[in-house]
Amino acid sequence: MAARYWPGTPAGTAAPVLLVHGLAANARVWEPVAAPLAAAGRAVLAVDLRGHGGSAGVPDPPDSDPILVAARDLAWTCTSLGWSRVVVAGHSWGANIALQLAADLPHLVAGLALIDGGWRPYAERFTDPHTAWRRMAPPDLTGWTLPDVRETLAGAHPDWSDTALEATLANLEQHPDGTLRPRLTIRRHHDRITSLFTHQPRQLHHRVRCRTLLLAADDPPHPSAGDAASALPDAELIAFPDGEHDLHLQYPDRVAAAIAHLG
Repeated sequence: MAARYWPGTPAGTAAPVLLVHGLAANARVWEPVAAPLAAAGRAVLAVDLRGHGGSAGVPDPPDSDPILVAARDLAWTCTSLGWSRVVVAGHSWGANIALQLAADLPHLVAGLALIDGGWRPYAERFTDPHTAWRRMAPPDLTGWTLPDVRETLAGAHPDWSDTALEATLANLEQHPDGTLRPRLTIRRHHDRITSLFTHQPRQLHHRVRCRTLLLAADDPPHPSAGDAASALPDAELIAFPDGEHDLHLQYPDRVAAAIAHLG
């Protein structure tokens, strides 16, 4: 697994922070959040999940659930680093993975931040996996260049920093002829949409034992967010008026400040 690491302060006693990106994203999208956390003394690790970013092209185990596989990969990462207690923050699909990890290994996760994900099942948003795929499939990049995508992103997100824009562009690979393709293959993207359709976060909430923050990119949040906050044993729901789905790129300092209170 490829990763980006910020060592923080060696003398710090707070639990390290593990940052989990969303579907088809990469570890660099956490740079605006990781920097203030590390400056405050926290050790921070942002990973590229299987098939994403710079991670090796290791196949998924046959007939496996990508969310369960990713949670096991994160547990292995913590063991490899000698981390026995960790704060985990996940965005969107990554929030489902972070939730799964916290439910499966409550002794490991000292704090949990679910950023616009981890509470509403895809099965409530779409009638079937095929519909989910049609709605959530990646865009066709035929004819697009990297400057085209950069200009479109900047126009759609005028309050994003240059760091946030460049980190998002790293989701794409540029070939010598200038053509683009997502680093996450179509097959893997499809499998992960299917896993989101079958994943049932409500069945996991009661198994979490740590303090949890739910950061919702709307105000008022969807009722499922309030239901999750009630089901989790120690949770706080934070709504972001005028928030975008990528809260960690839109409001990195506020997201970092919320995570800093965990663990």
